[in-house]
Amino acid sequence: MLSESLDRTELESLGEFGLIEHLTKNIELHQKSSIKGVGDDAAVVDAGDHYKLVSTDMLMEGIHFDLSYVPLKHLGYKAVTVNLSDIYAMNGKPEQITVSVAVSNRFSVEALDEFYEGVYLACEAYQVDLVGGDTSASITGMCISVTAIGTVGKEDVVYRSGAQENDLICVSGDLGAAYAGLQLLEREKKIFQEDSNVQPDLEGKDYVLERQLKPEARKIVIDLLKEKKVRPTSMIDVSDGLASELLHISRQSDCGTAVYEEKLPIDAATLNALEELGLDSTIAAINGGEDYELLFTVPQKDFEAVRSIEGISIIGHITPKTSGNNLVGLGDSLIELKAQGWNAFKG
Repeated sequence: MLSESLDRTELESLGEFGLIEHLTKNIELHQKSSIKGVGDDAAVVDAGDHYKLVSTDMLMEGIHFDLSYVPLKHLGYKAVTVNLSDIYAMNGKPEQITVSVAVSNRFSVEALDEFYEGVYLACEAYQVDLVGGDTSASITGMCISVTAIGTVGKEDVVYRSGAQENDLICVSGDLGAAYAGLQLLEREKKIFQEDSNVQPDLEGKDYVLERQLKPEARKIVIDLLKEKKVRPTSMIDVSDGLASELLHISRQSDCGTAVYEEKLPIDAATLNALEELGLDSTIAAINGGEDYELLFTVPQKDFEAVRSIEGISIIGHITPKTSGNNLVGLGDSLIELKAQGWNAFKG
């Protein structure tokens, strides 16, 4: 038990990433096979002629998902794919997962069957094996923990720390859709709570809803980069928002970043949904999160190769550290990038 005389530091004051840094700053690696520990999308372990990649995520009901509008089958699928995304972000191939679940007695066997149906669908879609896990009782709802295990060639592994000045900043797919989907679901939930006779108004919103409820990991991007013989200098998946991920690359690579507002890829369906919600599309693209696209950097020599890949946008470049991290707006105005994502530890 902590002594009452000790000063108390609130978790909110550190935030998620500050807390991780605080708890892990004194870690010492004791095994020669531990190549990379905390600080990247996955841990890296020497397995002889290749590396093993290991990544774990935890999802808490009421924090990361709301079962009032998230189907259990979709939740099972998403719990797997968001972990596989971390393996792809290391330029690797996921091969196995473990799934651990804690539930309260309000869940039935049939409910868990529905959740695992989504897990199995993701395993089939990405050709990974479910090889273990755990179950437990819970008094506060549902908690999910998934560990993904993958492999990568020693010469192919990509960290967040390899970006070099003048490298091109690239992102797959489009941004802001998952955030738009979440805001729509939250809006309809609020309306339903106020009047249960009102039916959800989600017609024509399939794209943004799917991006929120059933995101896909970007395996195809890794395959296409290898096909073009392009090895990124750094890479990370966009789980907490583009700004947050750029700041991770900036910190790990000891560099600055500049991305251009006019280059941000935003789907028309996302723009329409955000306009209906009265939300700014640039803010959604920069800070929305949960898109699970791949953000990566490449040398300028790979410009033509990357530009030829459908679904990849070149949105900026790496700058000197002294330049900071900036969004270049219309008219070349500079807006400092800050991680505006939600702090889960706020009361």
